[in-house]
Formats: sequence, structure tokens, C-alpha cells
Amino acid sequence: MSDFLVIVESPAKAKTIERYLGKKYKVKASMGHVIDLPRSQTGIDVENGFQPKYITIRGKGPVLKELKTAAKKAKKVYLAADPDREGEAIAWHLAHSLGVDTESECRVVFNEITKDAIKESFKHPRPINKDLVDAQQARRILDRLVGYNISPLLWKKVKKGLSAGRVQSVAVRLIIDREKEIQAFVPEEYWTIEADLLKGNEQFRASFNTLAGQEKTELRSEQEMQNILRQMDGNKYKVISVTKKERKRNPAPPFTTSSLQQEAARKLNFRAKKTMMLAQQLYEGIELGKEGTVGLITYMRTDSTRISEVAQTEAADYIKTTYGENYLKVEQRKEKKQTNAQDAHEAVRPTSTYRDPNSLKDFLSRDQLRLYKLIWERFLASQMAQAVMDTMSVDLQNGNAIFRANGSKIKFPGFMKLYVEGSDDQVEEINKMLPDLNEGDEVFQKDIEPKQHFTQPPPRYTEARLVKTLEELGIGRPSTYAPTLDTIQKRSYVSLDNKRFVPTELGIIINEILMEFFPEILDVEFTAKMEQGLDYIEEGKIPWVRVLDEFYKDFKIHLEKAEKEMQEVEIKDEPAGEDCENCGHPMVFKMGRYGKFMACSNFPDCRNTKPIVKEIGVTCPNCKEGTIVERKSKKKRLFYGCSRFPECDFLSWDKPLPRSCPKCEGLLVEKKLKKGVQVQCVSCDYKEEPQS
Repeated sequence: MSDFLVIVESPAKAKTIERYLGKKYKVKASMGHVIDLPRSQTGIDVENGFQPKYITIRGKGPVLKELKTAAKKAKKVYLAADPDREGEAIAWHLAHSLGVDTESECRVVFNEITKDAIKESFKHPRPINKDLVDAQQARRILDRLVGYNISPLLWKKVKKGLSAGRVQSVAVRLIIDREKEIQAFVPEEYWTIEADLLKGNEQFRASFNTLAGQEKTELRSEQEMQNILRQMDGNKYKVISVTKKERKRNPAPPFTTSSLQQEAARKLNFRAKKTMMLAQQLYEGIELGKEGTVGLITYMRTDSTRISEVAQTEAADYIKTTYGENYLKVEQRKEKKQTNAQDAHEAVRPTSTYRDPNSLKDFLSRDQLRLYKLIWERFLASQMAQAVMDTMSVDLQNGNAIFRANGSKIKFPGFMKLYVEGSDDQVEEINKMLPDLNEGDEVFQKDIEPKQHFTQPPPRYTEARLVKTLEELGIGRPSTYAPTLDTIQKRSYVSLDNKRFVPTELGIIINEILMEFFPEILDVEFTAKMEQGLDYIEEGKIPWVRVLDEFYKDFKIHLEKAEKEMQEVEIKDEPAGEDCENCGHPMVFKMGRYGKFMACSNFPDCRNTKPIVKEIGVTCPNCKEGTIVERKSKKKRLFYGCSRFPECDFLSWDKPLPRSCPKCEGLLVEKKLKKGVQVQCVSCDYKEEPQS
């Protein structure tokens, strides 16, 4: 018989912790929640202070029975679920189910699954934090009241299988509002003039900036551009000013949940759901040969960039040894804290800096290693010295036109030797050198290029942009972003086009209905205020029932109005423009689990379906008979194949082009790069300049 029973959430975590604690401890897993609200009914007694009706989750009976048996045999039970609201609620439910006094020192929390952290946490057990439990319970009840009251209305008035939720509905609204901005956008013409200049044999580029005696001059038409060219005199430019400065650049702070999801999307092309799944595996523990199972990163659901002194000291030692003392952060930088950050845990970081990515190659999967490397590099870089840049700005005059050239040189790389944060926008050229120029110097024009441009609409949301926006607006919390993005796609409210969210017709219809009858649910400020209310509950400032009561008063009025006035909406199938080859009835577009597809309108008598294919105007290079069409894999990745498949098995992940290679007449494809695309031949070494 074991003296102590420890209950965690997952079997992987149980295995790791049991090895650290020794023979006196038996560690078992609850497999997440064992108690929850019933799925078949709302389960909230609104008239009696919003009292929830909790039941054992279907299928969890045997797990709970096993835990009860083990608890009876143990001298003491420790509840060690995750260190957040959800984990506190799991511990509270388990305590009630197993007869553990919630006021006793039964709760153990740790931010990382390492031997030292686990042993230290068991020296400081505490009672269950009822404020944390109340905050989780209030969120759960809020979401249940919204979902279980609005969703049935949508089933009845629109179609079965729809859902509405506080955070997901706001996310869909943001995507739709952005689409409206894009559609309403009126492009404006503007021109640039770029000059390739030579000082001796050194070439550099300068851009038209202004006319002598004026502030920056905008060129809004070809006529204005031609006017500038007329005011220029020959190919000689004179340097009229040179400004040299030293600029310091700070590293990005270590990861929060949100910034981890954003950077993994930018640099690794990971969806938020995949990032969190891999991070969970790294947190719970990986088998490292003789070392056994080890948790490699700290808890991955956090909105804090705080780092423990122990971790800072270890990182400082590693940096000094590996890079030298001058690469070490000199002064403590104050990290900018999110106004709505709970700051309950440290940032996401490696549990040991000395466990570098190269040492783990044999133990991690490719994707686990890529994510771990990202977390390790970001953390270590955050503890390194600033980068120092020498910048140079040069104004050159030709006639009445003044051009400007900017350059920069890395004087001391600092943190940039290891890691530079990604960006959704155009990235500045860090090492763009200029020749040694001084006032009075003359340079000569090699070429000049006037170019017409049009202003671009705001970009559609990528997963990274949407997560960042939700966080900035104070909507949702670290644990909600990935499931929210997953839900709005599964419900077919939005789809991904070139990794950017596009609202579907269904999403627009649901958004309009909710805007009409439940404006608060879609109101960004209202939703952010609700999140703040949950934070106040956690801090013990207000009782949880008050937050629910204030919400439900207005919600009930809107609900009653919607039940009376909401009209039924018929979503008609869109004609596909062709007839069914089996029965002759028209084919229509349907929305399914994996997006749109074609189906016979004579369903259920005819069950003919087929995927939607888009021709790209290229003849198949293999069979010379079929045409190349766009297809999507089960994981929704775009690829290109022959329309005569399976007779012809041509397949390419890169988009084939209708023109041939000028060098060998082979197939040209568009190869996607991190920034832009490059045209290259599949048969020889021909490549064209990359395009952004």
C-alpha cells in the first residue's frame, strides 16, 4: 500500500511524476474532468442562484471508481491538476467525489515537470483556491447559458448542428467585419521613383523623397510623377546630407501562449491546435533514454513573460560559456505587461537551458523538435544583450528632386546571433549596406524606375493575426484561442483560403441573426468586460453569482424576444452549373465537414457526390491529355494533380505554370518561400528572381 496518492490529469504526466516522488507515492490520472454539467440539458438552476447540476461524465465512472478505491487505501491524497482555473476546478470536483477536505493542504501546483520543481511543490501544499474554482465555474455557466439557449434557436430557425458561443461568435464577427472592410475598400493610385546609383563600382538604391524646400512629396498620379522627372537634370546626383546614428534593438520577451501560437504559425507553419498539442507533449514529458521521462518546457498556458531567478541565472551561465560575457544582458529590462494578463505563471520556457535542441534530436519527433527549438531560442535570446546597429540616411539631389537612401549595418549582433522575431508584415532589411558617402560627393545614375502602385486593403486574418487581435481586445484567455479557431472552422462559419480566414455564407447569416437579437454577445467591449469580471472573481473581489446575474438580466429579455420574432432562414443550395451524370438532375454545391463539394439535387434518391475542382489552365506534362486541377488533401493542404486521375498519377505540391522553361522546355512551378514565391524548373537548375 502506498502512503500517498497523487492525482494528475494525464497518464504521461503521472508516469513522469511517479518516478520523481519515489515508492511512497502512487500517481494516477483522472484523464481531465471527471465531473461536469450534463450534455443533454442546460443543467443550471437559474431561479436558485445559478446553481449547477454536476454529474459524472459518461464513460468516466470506472476512472472515478478506481480513484475512490486508491484514495481509501492512502494516508493522504494530493490533487495535482494543471496550475490554472481549469485545473483548480478539476481538483475541487475530485476532492468532493473522494471525500477530501478542500480546506486541507491537499492541492499541489508546479509550473514545470522536473525533479526539483516537483519535490519543492510537495513541500508547500495548500488548500483548494475557491476563488479560482468560482471563476472557472462562472465561465462554464456563462458559456452554457449562451450555447444551450441560442444554439437550439439556430437549429430551429436555420439548420441543425449550429452553435453560438461568447468567444467564437466575436471571432467570427471580427473576420466578417474585416471582409466588409476589404469589399468596401477603394484603392488609391500612387507612384514611386527608384534610382539605381553608382559610387565607383558600388551600387545602391535611392527612392524619390521630396522636392527641394518641401516636406515629403506624395505622387498620386502619372502626371505628378512625370513632373518630378522633368525637374531632374541628367544622371548626376549630389550628396546633400548624411546622417549616421547608432540604434539599439531589444530582443522579444519569452513566449506567452498567444505569442507562441503566433510565432509557430509564422515560422513553422503550425496551426494553433497543433502548436498546443505539441507543447502539451513537451510539458508532460518525453522519454530521454537513460535520463528517463523529462518535462522539457514549463506550463504552456500563460499570459506572463515573467522568468524565475533560477532560470535567469542558468541562462546567464549558458550565454557566458557559449557566446561570451559581452552577449549577456547587462541590465534588467522591464517587460511590457498586458493590461488583462493574469500573470499566474512564468513564461513558456525550457525547463533547462543546458538541454539544447541538438542534444534532443534522437528523442523528439521532427515537429516536437522544431517547436522546442523555437521555445529554447526565444527564451535564451530574451536573456541576451541588445543588438547594436549602425544606421545611415543619405539625401541626394538631382535638379529639384531629392532622393533618399537608407542603410544599416550590424555593429554587434547581440541576441540576433541566435534568434530574430518573425513578423506578419514586410520585414526590414537588417544588413542593407550603403557605400561610404559624404556631403558633397557625386554619384551617377545607372538606371531609374518609375512604378505605379495602388493602396491595398487591410489583410484578411491569419490564425496568428486573429489570436493577436483577440488578445489585444481582451477576449478569451490563453487556453481558449486554439479551440475557438478550431470550432469556427468545424461549424463552417469560416474557411481558410491561402491560410487566411474567409467568412462563409452560413457564417454571415448567423452573424446577422446574432447581431439583431443578441448584440451584447457580439460586442467586443462587452465580451472583454465579461472576461474582466471573471478575473475579478478569481481575485476574490466580487462574488461569481453577481457577474452571472448582471449578464442574465438582459440576456433573458433578448432570448424571449428572439424566440418570438426570429424568422426561419432557408439556405438554398447554390446551383453548380452541371447535371448529375447518374440521373440527370442538376448538381448543387453543399457545405460539408471538409468544405464545399458537389452533390445531386435529387438526394436521397441519388447520392452522387464529387469534389469541386479548379482548373489552372495547364496541360498535364505526363499524359498530355488531362488538365492540371487544384485539389485538397485530408489535412486541407493544396496540391495539384491531373484531371484524368487515377489513369494519370501526376501530382505536385508546387503550382505548375502554363509556360515552359526557357532553358530546357521543362515544367515551371511556383515554389513557395517564407516570403513570396519563386519560379523554378523541375527538370534543370533554372530559377527566376523571387517575388514577394
